[in-house]
Amino acid sequence: MFHEYRDLVTELKTTNAHFKKIFEEHNDLHDKLEKAEVGGVDHIDHLEIERMKKAKLKLKDEAYAMIMDHKHSKQ
Repeated sequence: MFHEYRDLVTELKTTNAHFKKIFEEHNDLHDKLEKAEVGGVDHIDHLEIERMKKAKLKLKDEAYAMIMDHKHSKQ
C-alpha cells in the first residue's frame, strides 16, 4: 500500500504508533479478504466481506491522510 510513499510510510511506522496500528490492521484485512475471495475461509459470509472491505478502505483513507499531513509538514 502506498508504494510511491515508501519512505514516508517507513518513517511513520517507526515514529507514529497510531499509523503503525492502522497500517497493520489494513494489511490484516487485506490478507483475510484475499483468503475469503479465493474460498480459503468458509465461515465469512457476503455481508462480513462487505464490512471488511469498508473497514479496509476507511483505514486506507486514514493512513493516506496521515501520510499527506506528514509530507506537507516536512516541506
